[in-house]
Amino acid sequence: MTKKPVETSNRDRTYSITELCKEFDVTPRTLRFYEQKGLLSPARRGWTRLFSYRDRARLSLILRGKRVGFSLEEIKEMLDLYNLRDGQLTQLRVASTKMRERLNALQQQRIELDQAIADLERTVEIVDGMLRDRTSGGGGTPSSTPRASAG
Repeated sequence: MTKKPVETSNRDRTYSITELCKEFDVTPRTLRFYEQKGLLSPARRGWTRLFSYRDRARLSLILRGKRVGFSLEEIKEMLDLYNLRDGQLTQLRVASTKMRERLNALQQQRIELDQAIADLERTVEIVDGMLRDRTSGGGGTPSSTPRASAG
């Protein structure tokens, strides 16, 4: 029985800017922007950026945070708490609080969006009814409707 060669951990792997752009469907400019904001810290080999497993994981969290509406400042705050030496308790507590707040905000937005959709559906029904009335001989053509006076 032969042993399989031991693979190096994915944690040791580096990623090029091109690889991460393809994997996460972002532009090189986006990655450079996140680097400028201190969210990513790629190593350099000359002009080439080498992103670590940690950078890749952080990028995934950044994009997930952006998708649910966190600001980059909020995302950075949560990611930076990872470096504290308290077993990530502070990071987890802050993240939990911020995520619950964001979840509540999104749920409220959904309620408001549902209300706006219902209002718009009722308005469309009214306008469509008026249009049917006017095009079926009930009230003449739309061009013969009275116009509001300018005064």
